[in-house]
This record gives sequence, structure tokens and C-alpha cells, in this order.
Amino acid sequence: MTAYSILDLSPIVEGSNASTSLQNSLLLAQHAEEIGYTRFWLAEHHNMPGIASSATSVVIGYIAAGTKHIKVGAGGIMLPNHSPLVIAEHFGTLETLYPNRIDLGLGRAPGADSITARALGRDLSANDRFPNDIAKLQQYFQDYTQGPIRAIPGEGTNVPLWILGSSLYGAKVAATLGLPFAFASHFAPDLLGEAAKIYRENFKASSTLKEPYFMFAINVVAADTNEEAEFIRSSHQQAFANLISGRPCLLPYPVNDINTVLDSITLEHINRTLICTASGNYKKVYDELSDLIDTYKPNEIIINSPIHDHETRLKSYSIVADIMNDINKK
Repeated sequence: MTAYSILDLSPIVEGSNASTSLQNSLLLAQHAEEIGYTRFWLAEHHNMPGIASSATSVVIGYIAAGTKHIKVGAGGIMLPNHSPLVIAEHFGTLETLYPNRIDLGLGRAPGADSITARALGRDLSANDRFPNDIAKLQQYFQDYTQGPIRAIPGEGTNVPLWILGSSLYGAKVAATLGLPFAFASHFAPDLLGEAAKIYRENFKASSTLKEPYFMFAINVVAADTNEEAEFIRSSHQQAFANLISGRPCLLPYPVNDINTVLDSITLEHINRTLICTASGNYKKVYDELSDLIDTYKPNEIIINSPIHDHETRLKSYSIVADIMNDINKK
């Protein structure tokens, strides 16, 4: 059985604003809870006009307060942007308020361009501290052990940690530390298979996890027809084109023909980068998700669906829930 979850960046769409985006994220989480999704993760990004989840721990609290049992977490917190003590206090507080419902996924990328990373106070040469910062977090979350610095709230909460990655580095860290691993194949698909292999073959059991637990991200757009799905998906394609050209934007309105707004070279590059995508009607998405799951055999998938219209987004996630229930019956 493959669990299925949601990755949400709380997209700010053309014609709307951040307030509406955050409200829609809560409505989506409530909907996901009703139809069987396992967890609802939000991602840390900065200086992005189309993303409302920059204050990730704050938004997690908002989502957790408005839901009942779905797990809510960070997919993820970019740890080198922060003091491990502050993150321990933030997520320790969340876990105290919403026991057994909070996840903390950890990444090492800035979640921003280099100028923004400097504005965050990040030392761009500090990536090698990532494993040490994880160890500090684990220490803060453990029961009090007479250490000079304590995370309160935080200590004794044992917030579940995940390692996120878009390269082989994260796979190695997760395997060494015996933590669950989530791969960002929704925008970095090329190393998916190798990362999964490295993680599983090098996994060392830990006090929190006895066997590897692997999840990867998939872009999904499900609709009544293939043509409708292609129309809906064009918002994501346009936004990604703007992002890679250094012009991040609000999530655009969809267009009837993506070839009228993107040249063939750009579109080919985008579609290759976003190849870990299932888009179409029920049958097409079923087949594409089945193929990905059969190939990589994840314990869980996490679904990213940047869709302009909120009701259309809810419907897409409903169709996917039905598809995953059928896949899990095979």
C-alpha cells in the first residue's frame, strides 16, 4: 500500500492575494483530511511573489488549528537559514499544541536566490554544517539531559524529522542518520532512481526508524478530460518558465494553447524538468501514477498541484484520492 500526501506552497494566483491563498490552503487541508490524505506539507520559499508559505511554521500552526487529525508539517524547513534552537522551539511548540500531528522535513537549499539568502543572514558556505545542525535539533527534541541550552517548548517532544533532497547528498544523510527521506522529483527528476537506491542500500536503523521509508514528489493534474488537464497544467508550465528565467511570478491564468506563450525550446526544457508529472483524465493519471509507483516502489508519494482555480484544485485532489485507492487495491 502506498500512502499519499499533499505538498502545498500556498500559491498566490493572478487575480488574487496572499490572504485568499492561505485561506484556500486551509480549505484544501480540510478537504484532504476528509478524503484520506496522510499528511499536508508546506514549503519554505522566500522572495517569491507566487508563494505564501514563507513563514512556514506560522502557516503550519494555522493549518493544524483548522484540521483534526491529518499530519501537518514542513516540506521543508531550509535548516541552514535558521538556528536549530529556534526551529526546535517553533516545532516543539507546534507539537505541544497539536500532539502527534507535526512533521519536520529538513532541507539544505536556501529556498531563495543568493541575494535573498544573504538577506536571511545565511552563510552561503555553511552547507557542510547540515548534519551537525540536524544532530543539534535531535538533541533539543530529546528528554532533558542536563545540557546547558534547552528548547522549551521542544524538549521531550521528539518531533519526527525527515530529510529532503533533490540530489544524492540528502539520500546519504537520511540513510546515515536512519531517518525517512523525501525526494524532490517534482522539479529534479534525474537522480530519483539513484537517490532511492543509495538511501535503501545504505540505510542504518535508528531509534526512530528501523527500516527505510522513502517518499517522492509528483506533479499531478487530474480532470475529466485530457484536454482540460492540459489547459489547467499550463499555469504551472508558465510559472516554471518564469522562475527559471529569473522572473518569479504569481501563478498565471491557464491558457488554451501553451505554445502561444512559450517557445518550443523553453517548453521542451520545462516538460523535461517536470517529467515526474501525471496529467490527464482518470485513466491517464491512473496509468502514469501506477508506472511511477511500480518503478520506484515508494512507501508514500507527495503530490504537488499548482492549479489556478481553487475548486478545480480540490477536484483534482479528489480524483487522485480515488485513483490511489484503486491503485492500492491492485
